[in-house]
Amino acid sequence: MNEYLSTVIFLAGFAQLGILVASSLVPLRLNWRESLAGLPRLHRQLYWTYGGYVVIGIIANGLVAIINADALAEGSTLARCVCGYIAIFWGIRLSLQLVLDVKEHLKTWWLRAGYHTLALLFTSFAAIFGYASLR
Repeated sequence: MNEYLSTVIFLAGFAQLGILVASSLVPLRLNWRESLAGLPRLHRQLYWTYGGYVVIGIIANGLVAIINADALAEGSTLARCVCGYIAIFWGIRLSLQLVLDVKEHLKTWWLRAGYHTLALLFTSFAAIFGYASLR
C-alpha cells in the first residue's frame, strides 16, 4: 500500500507543479497591469506579493511531494502533518472555487475546461494528501 500511495504522491507533486502553467496566465488573462493601475502602489505590490507567495507555496508543495514521496507515504507524524498541510492548502483553494465569480472570464470552451480541470486537480490533491495525513 505504501508503494502505491508513494507513487500517487509523487505524481501529485508533478501535477502541482503543472498548476503553475495556469497560475502564470492569471495576471495576463485578468490584465492585472491595467486593472490594478488605479489602485495605490502599495495595493498593486500586495497583489504581486500574495501571488508570489502562492506560487512559492505550490512549488514547495510539489517539490516536497516529488522528493519525499516515500517518506510521506510511510506515515510518520511529520509526514502526516506535512500531508495535512498540503491537503488544507488545496482544500482552501478548492473552496474558493465556490465563492470566486469567474463566469465573465470563462468565455471560451478551453477556459471553461481548464477551470473544471483545475477544480478536479484541487479536489484530487486535497483527497490524496488528506488520506495520507489521516491513515
